[in-house]
Amino acid sequence: MQTKIIGDIAVVNSETPLITDAQSALDLIASIGYEHNVTKIAISKAAISEDFFRLSTGFAGEVVQKFVNYGYRLAIIGDFSGYTSKPLHDYIYECNNGKHLSFVTDEGEAVRKLGVSNG
Repeated sequence: MQTKIIGDIAVVNSETPLITDAQSALDLIASIGYEHNVTKIAISKAAISEDFFRLSTGFAGEVVQKFVNYGYRLAIIGDFSGYTSKPLHDYIYECNNGKHLSFVTDEGEAVRKLGVSNG
């Protein structure tokens, strides 16, 4: 796992899943929040279990609920065009129009969406 801080945003990159269940989401929130004192996290798609993108598992809801409950905002960075599920596309659309979770294509878009603050 590599973490880079841009203002008040932690950008987390990993080639292997870091978020594999609700507890690992909480662990990430706690470690990133404590270590870097941020409440905005941009994370690579590869760092999240594929179960997140199968809405029928309920995993996405569990993870997002943890971030919202602890006052965190999350941006997931990656290419989502390979997913053919209409419910997932609808979910991505709705999230991108909300304030807690965004699906973005690159780090720059994540920073813009989360709104970097230096103070």
